[in-house]
Amino acid sequence: MTERDPYEFDKHSFLVVISGPSGVGKDSVLRRMKELGLPFRFVATMNTRARRPDEVDGVDYHFVSTETFVTMLEQGELLEHAVVYGDYKGIPRQPVREALASGHDAVLRVDVQGAATIKRIAPQAIFIFLTAGSEAELIERLSRRRTETTETLRVRIAAAREELQRIPEFDYVVVNREGYLEEAVESVISIIRAEHCRVHPRQVIL
Repeated sequence: MTERDPYEFDKHSFLVVISGPSGVGKDSVLRRMKELGLPFRFVATMNTRARRPDEVDGVDYHFVSTETFVTMLEQGELLEHAVVYGDYKGIPRQPVREALASGHDAVLRVDVQGAATIKRIAPQAIFIFLTAGSEAELIERLSRRRTETTETLRVRIAAAREELQRIPEFDYVVVNREGYLEEAVESVISIIRAEHCRVHPRQVIL
């Protein structure tokens, strides 16, 4: 008998939405999941902001011009979109459909506002809220990035406090404590594995 990969999910394909405030480590969690080679399809968010030095176009985000973004929006090609801190962000619809049709789980990383939009469209998706170990830890992570002005940092902290109040809108919450990334990643994987064991699985139609 051939030994099966314990992460091989073949019963159903799910839409998994990972969200949370800026600075909680959404990118780090997804990057580690990719490194593990799990059978997921990661759909990158389209973004009109400038690419940061450590980001890879098409992997971390699809960096596009405002004109390109607006054209896709007008053509109905975005699953969700928003203006975040003055830049456009959104999830392209077609890659999500293709991922689900392939029999693989589609994993999205979106902000809390985007998660709310997707929940209205696809309430049967799996919604996971990622948070830091404490508010002080979150503020320290945001400050450490050194990509914010004093004013934008203040805005992000205020927004994070508001977004933390929306945890009840999600199915699960995972704490990504400083220095415990592997633990957070394993929690996310365990949630998805558990969903694949449901007697009545979720079915997403987009």
